[in-house]
Amino acid sequence: MTEQAGPKDLVRYAIDAERVGFDFEVSSDHFFPWLSSQGHAPYAWSVLGAVAHATERVGLMTYVTCPTIRYHPAIIAQKSATLQILADGRFTLGLGSGENLNEHVVGTGWPGIADRQSMLVEAIEIIRDLHDGGLVDFRGEYFQVDSARIWDLPDDRVPIGVAVSGERGIGEFRPLADHLIAVEPDAGIVEQWNRYESPDTGAESRAIGQIPICWDSDRDAAVARAHDQFRWFSGGWEVNADLPTTAGFAAATQFVTPENVADSIPCGPDLDAIVDAVRPYREAGFTDIALVQIGGASQDAFLAQAAGPLLEKLRTAAG
Repeated sequence: MTEQAGPKDLVRYAIDAERVGFDFEVSSDHFFPWLSSQGHAPYAWSVLGAVAHATERVGLMTYVTCPTIRYHPAIIAQKSATLQILADGRFTLGLGSGENLNEHVVGTGWPGIADRQSMLVEAIEIIRDLHDGGLVDFRGEYFQVDSARIWDLPDDRVPIGVAVSGERGIGEFRPLADHLIAVEPDAGIVEQWNRYESPDTGAESRAIGQIPICWDSDRDAAVARAHDQFRWFSGGWEVNADLPTTAGFAAATQFVTPENVADSIPCGPDLDAIVDAVRPYREAGFTDIALVQIGGASQDAFLAQAAGPLLEKLRTAAG
């Protein structure tokens, strides 16, 4: 999470995660942290460029970038193409409709969900057109592109993942995206996604999920840290997408207790509890799971002490 560590630490964690044996690494793309106690929000694309240079094997991904308000989709097309070259083909562009927390900063307002999804469809169309390599002119309801071309393109098209929260959006986004991104283990969404054919990018479709964890040798310390830095997660995305500031998230979660957080996030040294938390995603048909280890300073201990044994347990459980 770019909200819980500075840029140099994030690069260091990424290197160590590859060394320990993780298969891929995802990065949030935020202008704000969720809560002030998290304390960070470096520019994700600079971090990812450094990580691409400093690693050799792991897949990389934005999880996720909003290509509609803070960024124009033509700029996302250029950035993602450049990053794919730096990563030697290891990068996946994860896209979503965004959160007010990050997008309000450019002062253009925060549209309703229907408009945000329509904007995202247009944005993906523009990105795909530019990744084709030709000169692009585009006039849409939300975006305009005049005589644009991406001059540095990777040999293979950048795969695109899109965040979907319900079955309604699958019909719109599936024809444009290679991979599904979701934060709930909903088998129905995965099944419906897989009924559609992939775009002709050559990428095998993946379903990529995410869960927060808070490993620590001291369970009480883990619960306290999860409550301090991750209680925002309890609001659900219907709430989280619309609040504009860290103060808003602090107010909205003032009555969330440490026990509430511990009930929904595996906290402490029990690795089997993390495996149990991942199981519903595997059973729902997800191919990948991103583990969000809560707390910047705890990453070194997690990577040194817990990550290796946890990976072994997860892979054994997955067969």
